Amino acid sequence: MKLKLTVLALTTVIGLHAPALQADEEQRYEHFKGQPAKNLDQALFNLANFNAKLEQIMAKGELTANDMATIHQLSYTLENALQRLDEEVDTMQEVLEEVHLASESMDFETVQKQGKVYLESTGKIVKK
Repeated sequence: MKLKLTVLALTTVIGLHAPALQADEEQRYEHFKGQPAKNLDQALFNLANFNAKLEQIMAKGELTANDMATIHQLSYTLENALQRLDEEVDTMQEVLEEVHLASESMDFETVQKQGKVYLESTGKIVKK
């Protein structure tokens, strides 16, 4: 009985302080939007540039609190770029599937049209 009352009391105390702890946690870290990635080209540009910035910071070896804050801020742009890249790759997969199905049914026009779209978009992420 005593154990149940103690657990109940602890649960109540934690429950009452949880919103304050969460608010305190959010105040500790500033949130950023990051640079947008409205299309594949912008995503790849941001990915290359912000990866270079991250790499430069990481190359220093010992990281400071300031470095951690900068990395935190950079990560928002990198996340936006990767999310756009993921969406673009999904689209590439759909286009390739159209090419695949069109090739099975000898649909020359679709293969020509969608094959070109596929090659143009994947050409941006594949080194030749």
